Formats: sequence, C-alpha cells, structure tokens
Amino acid sequence: MAGFASPDAFSPETSALQLLPIRFERLGADRFLVGNLVGDMAEMTAGELDRLCTLDLTPGDGLYERAFEKLFVASVGQRAQQQLLALRLRSRMSFLRAATPLHLFVVTLRCEHSCPYCQVSRQSKDRVRYDMDQATASKALDIALSAPAQLIKIEFQGGEPLLNFELIQWIVLTAKERSVPLGKQLQFVIATNLALLDDEVLDFCGEHDVLFSTSLDGPRELHNKNRPRRGQNSYELAVAGIARIKERLGPDRVGALMTTTEASLDSVEEIVDEYLKQGLEGIFLRPLSPYGFAIKTKQFHKYDAQEWLQFWKRGLRYILDVNRSGRHFPEFYSALMLRRMLSDEPIGYVDLRSPAGIGLGALVYNYDGTVFASDEARMLAEMGDRSFELGNVNEHSYRDLVLSDTLVSAVAESLTQTAPQCSTCVFEPHCGADPVYHHATQGDLLGIKPLSEFCERQKGVLTHLFELLEHCPEDAAILRRWAS
Repeated sequence: MAGFASPDAFSPETSALQLLPIRFERLGADRFLVGNLVGDMAEMTAGELDRLCTLDLTPGDGLYERAFEKLFVASVGQRAQQQLLALRLRSRMSFLRAATPLHLFVVTLRCEHSCPYCQVSRQSKDRVRYDMDQATASKALDIALSAPAQLIKIEFQGGEPLLNFELIQWIVLTAKERSVPLGKQLQFVIATNLALLDDEVLDFCGEHDVLFSTSLDGPRELHNKNRPRRGQNSYELAVAGIARIKERLGPDRVGALMTTTEASLDSVEEIVDEYLKQGLEGIFLRPLSPYGFAIKTKQFHKYDAQEWLQFWKRGLRYILDVNRSGRHFPEFYSALMLRRMLSDEPIGYVDLRSPAGIGLGALVYNYDGTVFASDEARMLAEMGDRSFELGNVNEHSYRDLVLSDTLVSAVAESLTQTAPQCSTCVFEPHCGADPVYHHATQGDLLGIKPLSEFCERQKGVLTHLFELLEHCPEDAAILRRWAS
C-alpha cells in the first residue's frame, strides 16, 4: 500500500515571486493603504510595504498570504494571478457591452419653483417656447431605441416635466410600441417636484409602470428655504405627493434626492429624520454641482469639499446608528462606493465610470433637439458653454453622436486608468472620470487632481469607508449589507 506524502509536500509554493501592479496611499505616520488594479485594498505598515515591494516574503509569515490573497504578488512562471486580475477587470468594465442605457428627455425648461441652487437655469412657467414638441421627441426616441443596451431607461427631466405631461404620455406609449419589434425592455422615471401631481398623472403612471424621483431637502423650514415657490408650500406639496404615490402605486415607486446647501450643513440629523418620517428607503447625501443658478447665485462656493465631508461623515454615523436599531436605511452614495469596493459588479452610476459615463452611459435630448453628453453637459450649455454638445436629433444618428470627435476626445482624455496621478492612485478602481465637472471647475477635461474637489471628496469617502470596514465590525456588517 502506498504511503502518505510527507507534510512538506503540502507546504506553500516557494518559487520566485513577482510583484503585480500595486498603488499605495499614506494613511498616517506608519500606516499605508495598498491596492491592486481591481481595487482590493489592505492596510500595511511602512515595514510591511517595504517587504512587499522587495518581495521579502516567506510562507507562513502572514504578509505572504495577504499578498497572494489581495493579488499583490504572483509566482514566476504561473499565470493564474494575472488571469484572475484580467477576468475581474473585464467584469468591472462589462458596462461597455451595454452602451447608453440611460436617455434623458428634457421635455420643458419651465418650472414654477425658483430654487437658488437650480442647475438648469429654468424658465418661468408661462414661456411655452421652452417645451419639447412631438416631432423632436419622436426623433429622440428613435435614437434612444437604437442604442446597444437591451434595457433602456427613459427619464423625463425639466424644468418641471409635469408642465408638459401630455408629451410624456405620448413618449411612453410610443416607446412601448416601437420597442416591441426591437426586443427592448423599457423603464420610465419622471424627475418632478410633485407640485403638479394629480389623479391623471397617478392613473397613467400606475398603468404604465412609471416611477417618480423627487427632491426633498429636509424638514419644512429647510426645504422651503432651499426650494421656494409662490405660496411657500413646496415642502407640503412634496410630502403630500410622496404619500399619494406610496398609497396609490406602492412604496417602491418613488425615491427622493436631497441637495446639500450651506443651510443644510448643521442639520444632517434632522434631514435624515425627515426621510425616515416620510417612509423613504434611504438617502443620498448629495453635494451641490457647479452649474446653472448654483453658480449665478454663488451657492456652489458657500462650502468646500472638507465641509461637505464632515457633513457626510456625521450623517453616515447617524444613519449607521439608525441601522443598528434594526431599520434598514442605507446612505445611497456609500452603498454605491461599497459595491465598487466589495464586488466586481459594474454599477449604473455614470459618475463612477472610466471610460467616462458621458455619452457611453447616458445621452440627454434637450427640449430643442440638441443632444448633450450628460445632464451636467446640458446644464453647462445653459450657462453658455457648449463644449459637450454632440449634435441634434434632426441631423444625427446614435452612431454619429457617440462617435463624434467631441465625445471621443473627452472620453479618451479623461481615462483614469492612464491619467497622470489617477493611474498611480490607490483609489482609481473605485473612482470615475468626470470630464464635465473638471472642465467646468478647472477648464481642463482631465483636471488638476490635487486641486480637484471631486477627487478630495472621493478620497475622503473611500478612506472613511475603508476604516469602518477594517476597524468597526458592527458598522462593517451593516455596510456589507448595503453593498449586497
């Protein structure tokens, strides 16, 4: 009978090692964050990082095993680690196979609110020349349905899109009819302040599975201050609308977004409490964007990235405590970042993509038929900067738009994988390229990264989430549930 192999036969491979691509960032005096090409990260001391870089690793020393687990090293002559990296990177980039799933129809610029941070330079309620017409909508719809993605999401934007609800109805019905021979699946969302919500809107949206996205900036006083309208009742109309949708259509048919203004900074707990009070399923602690009236009224410059990060951290702490009490209530931006950190699943949020999500992730059809690379690009155009205008529905096809010099150049110049400072940044796999933001704030598609508030916010968020995952087990369990 053959004997058993000796214990040495089961020892780890001791062949020569090679270092795979890594990046690192200093966390403290003797703490470094080390990451690989697909965003796996580990904390190391300076001594451990030195040993990793010099391949001074021995089976059984702990660092050897961590380095293999995190795909920091591989055995010379073996391709398994490189193949696994390539497979995971391919999975993370698989969103490119379903190009342009999101199509935004700006059905009107008219609005009965006068929000000082409005990003789209809305027009007064009676200026109907700022409405999209049916002919323009028809051509935009043909472009949207010719995109490669099998699931096409159509979002109605404004202004206040319910001021042109008749066109929304026509687009929904026509899209459903035209999608059948193409084998496309459709989703519809109306981004509305809910002030004009009525039974006709509810009946139609219930029949055709149209979702709602609204704005809720916090309690009554804060919301009405941030989002004024004649009658000073924007809060009352918003919460009444949320309640009606939940009652008539179901609790999952409406979501809300808040925008952080200077007035919000000291009230994050009250803002979260308002979302809990309204029975909403989570909250997105969103900073201001540098477009439209947010620039004209100087709202964007009233706080900086560090002030927003303190607001977000305090809010996250409060939200985690809510979850500890037994209520599932995620902070949605954290959940998006955690999905990037803890899985290789591609995500739909275009701001966290490289190649950039503009054009490839979404197209915007303005009320006059002009097509832009993103909603932010459309907002920038309203300020007089048409750098990201791709064409017009009357003259261009989907292929013309996504292969335009404007879009190809913007995407190529902003690739984080090859960009200076991004390509060596430990956070790069979890970040995205935002050429419109960097063009708007710095006049450069790539952006000067040390001066970029986008980068400052991203690094702050990712570092804080990593610390919680590594050092706070109870918080880590909640955060992992959000990502799943």
